[in-house]
Amino acid sequence: MAQGEPEPVLAVPGEEEEKKEGGEGPELAPAAGGVGLQENVQGLKQELFQEDDDDSCSDYGSRDKSGTILGRIVPDGNVLFPDTFQTNHLLFYERFKAYQDYILADCKASEVKEFTAEYLEKVLEPSGWQAIWRTNVFEVLVEVVDVEYSTLKAVVRLSEPFLCDSHVSTFTLECMQELLELKKHQLPVQELWVVFDESGEFDQTALAIEHVRFFYQHIWRSWDEEDEDDFDYFVRCVEPRLRLHYDILEDRVPSGLIADYHNLLSQCEVLYRKFVNLRSGISSSDSDSEAENVSMVEGLKLYDEIEHLKQKLKLVENPLLRYVFGYQKHTGLQAKGSRPMGMKITHVVSSTIMASLLQSLLREKLCPETCDEELEIQFHSDPLTAVSACYEGDTVIICPGHYVVDGMFCIADSIELEGYGLPDDVVIEKKGKGDNFVDCTGANIRISSLKLVQHDAVEGILSVHHGKTTLENCVLQCETTGVTVRTSAELLMKNSDLYGAKGAGVEIYPGSTCTLLGNGIHHCKEGILIKDFLDEHYDSPKITMVNNVIHNNEGYGVVLVKPTVSSDVKDIAAKNSEGNIQTIQSNGETENVEDLGHEELHECATDELELHERAEISEQTEGNYEIANELVATSVKKSQMHKKRLSELGITEADDNIMSQEMFVSIMGNQFKRNGKGSFGTFLF
Repeated sequence: MAQGEPEPVLAVPGEEEEKKEGGEGPELAPAAGGVGLQENVQGLKQELFQEDDDDSCSDYGSRDKSGTILGRIVPDGNVLFPDTFQTNHLLFYERFKAYQDYILADCKASEVKEFTAEYLEKVLEPSGWQAIWRTNVFEVLVEVVDVEYSTLKAVVRLSEPFLCDSHVSTFTLECMQELLELKKHQLPVQELWVVFDESGEFDQTALAIEHVRFFYQHIWRSWDEEDEDDFDYFVRCVEPRLRLHYDILEDRVPSGLIADYHNLLSQCEVLYRKFVNLRSGISSSDSDSEAENVSMVEGLKLYDEIEHLKQKLKLVENPLLRYVFGYQKHTGLQAKGSRPMGMKITHVVSSTIMASLLQSLLREKLCPETCDEELEIQFHSDPLTAVSACYEGDTVIICPGHYVVDGMFCIADSIELEGYGLPDDVVIEKKGKGDNFVDCTGANIRISSLKLVQHDAVEGILSVHHGKTTLENCVLQCETTGVTVRTSAELLMKNSDLYGAKGAGVEIYPGSTCTLLGNGIHHCKEGILIKDFLDEHYDSPKITMVNNVIHNNEGYGVVLVKPTVSSDVKDIAAKNSEGNIQTIQSNGETENVEDLGHEELHECATDELELHERAEISEQTEGNYEIANELVATSVKKSQMHKKRLSELGITEADDNIMSQEMFVSIMGNQFKRNGKGSFGTFLF
């Protein structure tokens, strides 16, 4: 059985009785309590549950109770190995309590091994049990004769009869004996799977080894010991990594983010090994040569790269910050391009079509008076099938109805997807789990007059990865996040209604262009989230927000995520931002703003901003100014940091036109109502 696969949860004898008698139920005993600890609470248990004393037990049983409560795993290999204990099915709270209460407590990273050794000494049977020693190459049955607790190793010998299963035929009895002698017959306990025993005597041994094995496979990082701080190791590292592991098992994390996380881990491991080798080489040398100086510089560079990767890992591991980091999804969508003959097709979607509806379609959409060309029409009963059949320049018209789709829309060509009627009459609902609902990578995609309903999702309702997507007169009922505009992508969202996101309604990535005109964004965790763009590798986003109503969100109406910066850069940016804010304030003249380009809006911003001359500012107008002020101030910081890096490299002819490198910001006429934390906030990390 593959390691890490979720297993069916076993019922715990006595648990229901405890819950019934104790109301909400007593606190469950941790996953692998020691003998001494169990004896301390046994008296209390007897007093609390005198009537059910025969049935009381901890989560994993007690040595005073005969018979095991753990399941067994039957081996499926060619060799007739004995069954082993099934311990990889443990729930989150069981592992959490074990690490928090019995194994790690409030230890530091440098004390992890010591605390683990003390835990094993309390609960591990020192000898008399069998285990299967498993590696990537072979499995062999051994017998444990002693345990070296300080090194977390068991002293073993080969069991009789000799049982070994290997991918190669070279592991004979003699070879295995020689291998054990080279290892001094000592094996890491996490490489041992305890042989099943019905008596229950070795339950705690099997569980203790499982906790150690899981910890070193999924929690511990080789660089942890160097990250000492004021927080205990459990709070700082164990809990967030444990939560991430179970979030992944329960399909709560997008597959792309999982892949990015594992990739970051691999990169960090490789760089850390290089760093350790380089550091040991420097420390062992007493010379002050040029080569050593070069090594010092290289070491500092490696250290900075490792710290950068570790910061990203921490963001993903923290459930509150996970989507602040986000990830750059590399979609495999390939545009089909135009048809060989250059023909464009109109796709009509309807489960059933009435004659009157067909006549209306022919008159208004399919054969309008202004149409000079003969149209080719294809009919579909499913919108997903229609979109999949599209080529560059095609149009999909979806007739009124409620369409339930099991899959995701991958739009890689420039097409139009429009509902025929009001958005509430043309509903597309997604069923089944999945990362995405709508993925857009086409150069110019237009979606209008549709209602998209998302359920049981992992990612947002619509993501713009590349190109430009226009979303007009749509209703978006979200599940996780709402609309995401990724780096180098462009979104124009007009007269649409978005609600229900458990994250942000709209996420704006660095280097993107996002124009929001006349939308309602409400009842989300946050209204709009603008991701950190201070990194030197990112361009500032271009943001236009005009006449939107952002209300009834749990947090802020608009949130800017950014890292803390040094005080000198902060002071310089504050001074420069005072005279360089380009924004538009609400003054009641916004009816035709959607017809203006960025340049016209930019001119309006500089002409109309007279903030310091106003004695009184309404709450809504103040929210508009506050957002624009902070965004541009952050952009100024980015420019100053860039100039500082250039000057450190000896490049003094940096661009003095600060605004040429800043984001374009147009904030006008937006209303912020009843947002839990206010109209605007910044999130520092």
